[in-house]
Amino acid sequence: MRHLLSAADLTRDDAVLILDTAAELAAVTDRSVKKLPTLRGRTVVNLFFEDSTRTRISFELAAKRLSADVINFAAKGSSVSKGESLKDTALTLEAMGADAVVIRHGASGAPHRLATSGWIQGSVINAGDGTHEHPTQALLDAFTLRDHLKEAGGDLAGLRVAIVGDILHSRVARSNVLLLRTLGAEVVLVAPPTLMPFGVESWPCEVSYDIDDVLPGVDAVMMLRVQAERMKAAYFPSALEYSRMFGLDVARMSRLPEHAIVLHPGPMNRGMEISADVADSPRAVMVEQVANGVSVRMAVMYLLLGGRQEEI
Repeated sequence: MRHLLSAADLTRDDAVLILDTAAELAAVTDRSVKKLPTLRGRTVVNLFFEDSTRTRISFELAAKRLSADVINFAAKGSSVSKGESLKDTALTLEAMGADAVVIRHGASGAPHRLATSGWIQGSVINAGDGTHEHPTQALLDAFTLRDHLKEAGGDLAGLRVAIVGDILHSRVARSNVLLLRTLGAEVVLVAPPTLMPFGVESWPCEVSYDIDDVLPGVDAVMMLRVQAERMKAAYFPSALEYSRMFGLDVARMSRLPEHAIVLHPGPMNRGMEISADVADSPRAVMVEQVANGVSVRMAVMYLLLGGRQEEI
């Protein structure tokens, strides 16, 4: 595997290898010296055309912990804001000797275009493209699920996961459905009809419009942010109505089985899709998701750029 563009690109063995490698790399963060020499001399470019905090910093920290040189490229304030094309930006990065490009772009398919165009020779990692996919988020979510609910070293067979909220605009939901199914989990999507994608019936998952009916039978629930910035119309009557019908509060959380956990890819809209009490409860694992994201992204770069196992 040379690129990571979609969760659909990963076989079960690929995904388990990444998760197992991430588990080994996570142990590095417990050391007093957190760096490995694995990617010394390699250059990783964070090419972000959309705003990001967690994902960009996570990739930057992951690359630095592997001793790579990191270049952070934000579209705002760069030549892109002056009209430079993706092609010319890519050619510039290639001339600078980029070994890997981590790209977040507002257009679905931009990472695939970058990887197949021949503009750059290095690896391309999709850090989110439009409303299409976000594969490393799905990997860190799977890592977190396995850490809490399954024995290490295997897949997620037998788990049932609910993904609740703005499915229509969520690249996280798409990647999670694909990856969790590959790893053997069952997925049920929950949202108002207006926030379900066209053709969702063909996705490898169940669909429900009633969160209260779904919660008692799941091992984990992932709440999604309503992406108002991508909405060009009214998809529900009001924020209050959405919260009442699909928000996760303490009363709804009590319907979950005792072992079930709550996830959220962030950023959270406290008081809308998730209440503050739930977000701060022991069953919420959002802080762990962030920490696991560094380990998983280290594993992805390590495997794509040819790291050696004995260096862990």
